[in-house]
Amino acid sequence: MPHIKNALIRYRIIDKALGNSFNPYPSKLDLRYACEMELYGDTNGKHISDSTIEKDLFAMRQELDAPIKYSKSNKGYYYENPDFTINEKPLSEDDIASIQFALSTLSQFKDTEMFQNFGFALNKIIDRVNVDSDSRNADVDIDQLIQFEKSTAAIGNEFLQPLLSAIKNQYIAYFTYESFVTQVRKQRKVTPLLLKEYNNRWYLICYDSVKERVITYALDRISDLDIIEQTGEKPAAFKPDLFFRHSIGITASSDARPEKIIFTATNIASKYINSQPFHESQRILKESKEESIFELFALVSEELIRELLSYGGDVQVLQPEALKKELIKRIRKMNENYNL
Repeated sequence: MPHIKNALIRYRIIDKALGNSFNPYPSKLDLRYACEMELYGDTNGKHISDSTIEKDLFAMRQELDAPIKYSKSNKGYYYENPDFTINEKPLSEDDIASIQFALSTLSQFKDTEMFQNFGFALNKIIDRVNVDSDSRNADVDIDQLIQFEKSTAAIGNEFLQPLLSAIKNQYIAYFTYESFVTQVRKQRKVTPLLLKEYNNRWYLICYDSVKERVITYALDRISDLDIIEQTGEKPAAFKPDLFFRHSIGITASSDARPEKIIFTATNIASKYINSQPFHESQRILKESKEESIFELFALVSEELIRELLSYGGDVQVLQPEALKKELIKRIRKMNENYNL
């Protein structure tokens, strides 16, 4: 399936601008503003650069045989053949199918407040390529061909936008948090650092002023959020792109140290584990017809323990010893639950 870009839409906006007899010879800036306004509803220049327009003009010449010329005297672009338009070159079935696929992917987030800001752009794209009407008239709707995994936990998603703003400005956030373990509700004062999604849930990684360390809080257990326009504390050593490098799931800590984990897996289980590794450091040490031996370097976390247990007797941990003991304890508890 072809790679999807807004370029398909920008080409048509540029085509319309070049064919506008009331504003002949549009400059590069004029074309950029036209694309910004049509796709995003503003012309603040945050979305499209001059180099993007240059690439679009080049692609239109090469891919669509558009006779685009530049007039030095008028300091703008024009069609050498004034009757030319790329509207005579409709989108292919592959183009339309690709755009439908992209829109279906984005539509999963339509009920999330943070992503509703892009609704204007999405509506413009749908309108420009007539995907909406084409999909209704198709023999089979796209949702009969593709089914995405859907989130069932939307609680707390309304906090995404204000927390994102707090992260950008390093503002302080106050909220009430309820622990799953103790079920006690406590007031928190934090400096938001990062938002992360895991298993269809959103989490806030922040510096807790009371605990004086980086803590992770689940958004679905947050209430009474209040952002204060006051700069908060941010650890100089905190690096968002490195914080989770040794993590499996959402568990991470600046204090915890990753460990070498070695385990065996039966032939069938090893194929699944190799195709979807627990961690990017995972590698196969040895293979045979009966089993494979894996090694990875990561934090021993609740998420890792549950992943290992999900394979039942098809996986056996060889080291570290502490992880083996924890798994044995849980397996014994399972046996007790079923009177084995």
